[in-house]
Amino acid sequence: MDIPRRAAAEQAVPVRDLRASDADRERVVSVLGEAHADGRLTAEEHSERVSLAYAARTLGELTGLTGDLAPEEAQPILVDDRPVSVVFGRTRRDGRWVVPVRLPLLALFGTIELDLRQAVLQRRHIVLDSAVLGGRIRLLVPEGVRVNVTGRTILSTRELRTRSSTDGPTIEIGGTLILASVRARAPRRSLRDRLRF
Repeated sequence: MDIPRRAAAEQAVPVRDLRASDADRERVVSVLGEAHADGRLTAEEHSERVSLAYAARTLGELTGLTGDLAPEEAQPILVDDRPVSVVFGRTRRDGRWVVPVRLPLLALFGTIELDLRQAVLQRRHIVLDSAVLGGRIRLLVPEGVRVNVTGRTILSTRELRTRSSTDGPTIEIGGTLILASVRARAPRRSLRDRLRF
């Protein structure tokens, strides 16, 4: 038996250690260029950070280059595996962000909105561990992603309007949902796409 090797393979790589893509590097370089253009970075600082961006191998290395240039919601890449929580309000994650294998959600009479269209899924099966009381979970998923609600639901509603494929990624909503609503949808298709056979 090769149990230690299998257990090591099943462990998720920390979000910050995921490999960066060329598109990720270009996003960071764009923010650095804007910061240089409006005077937040000197020419020397800009040159140094651009060199580091192109040499970066992981997402964690990239996020360190723009952390002092924009607030969290305006970062070119969000690497954050902390739970998403809201109480009597609304919170949103969108843009280029990494969705960890297990993401805890807590909503007490509030709304959590997760836009996954540009997100990086750490694995093909993501679990949203939800604790929702009188709240809402809203997902916007790309075409081909399947959404399943497997958690315990009490007096809750669900509306899943996605266009999943058999070999696409799966988002599983687990946990406990009381007096809650879950809505997942794919972006609207253009008229041309709808008429295509």
